[in-house]
Amino acid sequence: VKRRMRMNWLSLLGLEALVARCQAAGLEGAIAVQDRPELAHLEWQDQKKRLVQLLVLVVGVAGLTVVALVVLSLALVVQFWDTDHRNMVAWIVAGVWMLGWVGALAALISIATTSAEAFAFTRRELVRDWHEIKERV
Repeated sequence: VKRRMRMNWLSLLGLEALVARCQAAGLEGAIAVQDRPELAHLEWQDQKKRLVQLLVLVVGVAGLTVVALVVLSLALVVQFWDTDHRNMVAWIVAGVWMLGWVGALAALISIATTSAEAFAFTRRELVRDWHEIKERV
């Protein structure tokens, strides 16, 4: 009897639709609460892979920088030796090391810029959920 009276009051006050929307939003919110941690976990796995790649590339770029500087220094010293063949070989070796360094640096920059977009899907879903809740209530 109490429930029927409450329903009548809700109907009379025109709040029945509002209560139904709130219940639906609560149900969808509960489902979303279950789904979002899974989405965040999947994105965290992707982020960890990028961070490992970033670390490897940082170490690689640092190592190649040292090698490139040593080889470039050696090339400059050899430049002043007597024969022209030593000069050409030293500069070719230095150029190859520089190309390797530039390639590693480009890869490092590429990975670093994609790492800035971490958890984009989770953030997008949370924003979409928030907008849906605001529309329904």
